[in-house]
Amino acid sequence: MTLIPTDLSASRISDAVRDPSREIAASSRVIDLSVGIVVCIPCFRRPDHLRLTLDSLVNQRTPRSFAVVMVENDAVGRASAPVAVEYLASGKLQGICLVEKRQGNCHAINAAFETAQAVFPAATRFLMIDDDEIASPDWLELMVRTAEATGADIVGGPVLPVFDDDSQPWLARHPAFCPAYDYTGAVPLIYGCGNCLITRAAFERLGSPAFDLQFNFLGGGDCDFFNRGREAGMVFHWTAEAVIAETVPHNRTSLGWIARRSLRIGVINYRVQVKAARGAAARARLFAQALARLPLALIRSARLLTSSKAVVAMHPVLMAVGSALAAFGYDPKPYEASKIVS
Repeated sequence: MTLIPTDLSASRISDAVRDPSREIAASSRVIDLSVGIVVCIPCFRRPDHLRLTLDSLVNQRTPRSFAVVMVENDAVGRASAPVAVEYLASGKLQGICLVEKRQGNCHAINAAFETAQAVFPAATRFLMIDDDEIASPDWLELMVRTAEATGADIVGGPVLPVFDDDSQPWLARHPAFCPAYDYTGAVPLIYGCGNCLITRAAFERLGSPAFDLQFNFLGGGDCDFFNRGREAGMVFHWTAEAVIAETVPHNRTSLGWIARRSLRIGVINYRVQVKAARGAAARARLFAQALARLPLALIRSARLLTSSKAVVAMHPVLMAVGSALAAFGYDPKPYEASKIVS
């Protein structure tokens, strides 16, 4: 174990964070450079909930030492930074908080993962949790144990919604909120980074930046990253017991928000596929498929209406519409600061 006071290692941390668009906002009094696990937390204007997220990490049931890297992505308001200072200064958690001055989903996540790898050279496993999520007590132990036992490059787990408005429990079955898998085992792909573990080797194989900045305001940088990992032959595993709970505010249960989310999923899927397509012929096929999928999705949605709520049944057709719109250049940007409602 290599324990160093942060006042002695300030220059080392600064050397690791060389990007002029990033600055260190806080660090714990002592940092263990030998930790093998780092939890990354992108933060944006949710300081009250960040406390709940950090409390859930403090209360992890594991004998393993780990560090945290928090990224404040609101360079003006910096509402999350004081919370980070509190937890780091008190010694409840060890690690650092940095400010990523360039706003956007991919900028924040890249800052977290890149800084974690640079500051903690012995770390081989990097987990991520969002600042509107709460980890179950055994989350970290289960994720790391799965990676050790299976040799997986990437491990995923469920993010279960906890609705502020509990009058519509059936919304948990909507694809916007429902986990991709309901079992533990090898899987072909995971789709989101809100509950994931990625090895250092996976980052090294896929290069930098890990999350492509063309997805910075759209979202989907994680889908693109994982898709590239699959193309590179990486092994994915799902751990159904490693649960994270996501707090879903009222504004994210409205019909309009859910419809826009379905459209955006379609846009992301198309963008990821186009990026992976090799050559003009492959891109032309994707364009044709995006248009051909519309009538098929309409039929599927009509069938779902017999057994599902309308907002759930409409997901396939809205996703197909999103893909078709993306084929014609539609470019929503929900992660722009001006469009985010905390």
